[in-house]
Amino acid sequence: RRQRQMCIRDRGMPLRHARPVGPMRETDMGHHRARNPDGTVRIDVTPDNAGWDFLSFSVVELAAGQSHASTRPGEETAIVPLRGSGTVRAGNQTFEISRTSVFDEMPYIVYVTPGDPIEVVASDGGFEFSIGSAQAEGKYPTRLIEPSEMKQELRGGGAAYRHVNHVLAPPIKAERLILYEVYVPRGTWSGWAPHCHDGRDGSPYLEEVYYFRVTPDNGFVMQRNWRDDEDFDELFAARDGETVLVTKGYHSSVACPSTHMMFLNYLAGELYDDERTTPPCFDQGHTWIQDDWDHDAWDLPVVRKPE
Repeated sequence: RRQRQMCIRDRGMPLRHARPVGPMRETDMGHHRARNPDGTVRIDVTPDNAGWDFLSFSVVELAAGQSHASTRPGEETAIVPLRGSGTVRAGNQTFEISRTSVFDEMPYIVYVTPGDPIEVVASDGGFEFSIGSAQAEGKYPTRLIEPSEMKQELRGGGAAYRHVNHVLAPPIKAERLILYEVYVPRGTWSGWAPHCHDGRDGSPYLEEVYYFRVTPDNGFVMQRNWRDDEDFDELFAARDGETVLVTKGYHSSVACPSTHMMFLNYLAGELYDDERTTPPCFDQGHTWIQDDWDHDAWDLPVVRKPE
């Protein structure tokens, strides 16, 4: 095994690197957030550090007995359990929520109206959860959203067949927040045909985060954000527990062949209340496959030796 892993330098030869032969597009690595190893806030996305206007998103990991407190005037908030159990106090209400794993069960979500003080206390075994917010006026009260309220669908086909849970999306009421949990088999795609919601090409304006989990957890996913009408093309490799921001453009993601992918989306933007059903804009260069996912599919081998 050591011999198979031997690099050029081990054989006494200098390492060489290819030189650029043309202009290279830059990826803004600020749009890829790895887990913070220090403190309790593992991921922290705010309008200030994301460069956008509506959405904030954090992942918090608490040891048993630790707490996380927040008050968010002018913002509605959604708390999603990821692993473990805890007590959520919001305003004058108390909720006990738990989850063994995002791969084992659907979540009970605490929706918090603007201005209600929030405190989350971890139970024995610790508690990991996401907490995200968006501008709101206080139209809907603090409450617990149960899995029985959440729409489920199987979407796409072929190599882009996935399972989507609308965990805080219509018909569930909110002012601006939209949340999905999406399950994608190993080696396949989500977000195909590619779509955008950046206020261009007739699309609504929505900011979005992708929080990725993978199983087994030694794999990775890839996410591309791009526009063909400008010099914008980002490509990220994300590991378990990492987050990618979609600031603009068309986007799609894919799981590596040995790892199943789940991601949690938080979105928020100009769509308000019932407008949250407005669909994104799809890349017309790829929508043809939605009519027949098996069209012109290859059977291997593709080319053969002559008879």
